[in-house]
Amino acid sequence: MSNPSSEHSVGFVSRVRVIEEQPLESRAAGYAGLHDELAKRLDAPVTRTASESAG
Repeated sequence: MSNPSSEHSVGFVSRVRVIEEQPLESRAAGYAGLHDELAKRLDAPVTRTASESAG
């Protein structure tokens, strides 16, 4: 079984690396998009899986 938190961390690190490889002028837009996505995730309601609810 995979760890969703670990998968998100790997995805985040990969996205930051892609942004960092862009020319300086393009990085702001990349970070702004990442910021917007993370803000939406933080504002979203918390959902639990069946195994989390049972415990």
